[in-house]
Amino acid sequence: MSAGPLRVDRRDDGVVVLTLAQPERRNAMTGELTDAWVAAIDSLKGDRSVRAVLVTGEGSAFCSGGDLSWIGQSPDLTVDAIRDRMLPFYRAWLGIRDLEVPTIAAINGHAIGAGLCLALACDLRYAAASAAMSVPFTSLGMHPGMATTWLLPEVVGLPVARELLFTGRRVDAEEALRLGLVNGVFEAEKLFDSALDVACRIAANAPVAVRLAVAALRNGGHSDIEAALQYEALAQPVTFASADLTEGLAAAKERRPPVFKGR
Repeated sequence: MSAGPLRVDRRDDGVVVLTLAQPERRNAMTGELTDAWVAAIDSLKGDRSVRAVLVTGEGSAFCSGGDLSWIGQSPDLTVDAIRDRMLPFYRAWLGIRDLEVPTIAAINGHAIGAGLCLALACDLRYAAASAAMSVPFTSLGMHPGMATTWLLPEVVGLPVARELLFTGRRVDAEEALRLGLVNGVFEAEKLFDSALDVACRIAANAPVAVRLAVAALRNGGHSDIEAALQYEALAQPVTFASADLTEGLAAAKERRPPVFKGR
């Protein structure tokens, strides 16, 4: 378990828990937290022992979004200067999408603006019943950032994304569940364990098959059914030739949990 603005807990079962740990700042995306996030994500890339990643926040918020105090402190910034600063920031936090394993957000509290984008960048989202979510960019006088205009429609569809982005209104956890913004809602004290159970169940499955499924479904999935068939006609034979398939079939026959090695 590492300390600092981001806690990294590498479990023996292959689940890695990333905890945004600046509760006094409502886990805002400060420069210090951003640097720690980039270092953590870089350390996970290509690590075959990692099978699932769970992201959550410490305190009352999941993430209150980007720290924009520097804008008011620098009134003479040009459009180009701001763009040169924002693009690396966006890419730093969206680096979680470069991981080849399933990623899960446990939204323990408010997820606002770029903070909600971080959750949207994950493959799955679970929320505490007390959590609230919003993308209030236009109500603050700014255009959405951090790929909100792509991530939000991917999760909830264009009509709902339009309404949430145009109004900037806040939704509670139950509405978020109805809209498809989250996969499940739990009482606050049960959220982490419930989301961790999902991560552990994923981690117990065949790693190669899971990674290939992640690749198939991330970034909006396949463009059409033929593209899906072509991908599956390559990906499924890869798993057919694996030792994990032999183990999975044997475990099913013997009525025991499989022990997958990722090969």
